[in-house]
Amino acid sequence: MIAKILPIRRSTGALLDMTDEALVAACTACDASALAALFDRFGRDVHRFLVRMRGVDDHVVDDLVQDTFLAAYDGARRFRRGSAVRTWLFAIAGNVAKGHIRGEIRRRGRAAVYLEKAPVQVLRPDLESEQRELLARMPRALLDLPHDQRTAFLLCDVEGARGVDAAKALGIRPGTLYRRLHEARHALRHAVMGGEP
Repeated sequence: MIAKILPIRRSTGALLDMTDEALVAACTACDASALAALFDRFGRDVHRFLVRMRGVDDHVVDDLVQDTFLAAYDGARRFRRGSAVRTWLFAIAGNVAKGHIRGEIRRRGRAAVYLEKAPVQVLRPDLESEQRELLARMPRALLDLPHDQRTAFLLCDVEGARGVDAAKALGIRPGTLYRRLHEARHALRHAVMGGEP
């Protein structure tokens, strides 16, 4: 008979003495200190696992590690004793990385669509070369925007959503959306034009 994992209260014994499975069970009881103990035990392993994942950039690994442990905390009730906690965390990390990679592909695709929609004019060869250089800066500039500004820009200027609808979908006031959109356009213009506002 397989024992059922029951949520526990930390009345006796230190977290360091608890088994991995007991820590997961404590997470089901919303014990944040149990999550911290899991992180202390497996954080480096999960970090190393994510660094080895193809398509995960070094600058986002720490965020993905955090997302992995938050997902584990939220999904602790779904843990089954059929695997080790470490393996379970690796599976979660794999799914988190997969979601991140898909998101990056979508963002790059939207940036490419935006570039395709840019008006094309017949220019002198020297001006055409200069325009190509400016447009080549756009995808990087778009990715460098803060998340809220990038979201507003992509929703309204790339996807064509009406400002009121986009604000409603994001749960913000229209004025906030328009401010973010203005800041995004200004930052993109500044980045693409090489310092010219």
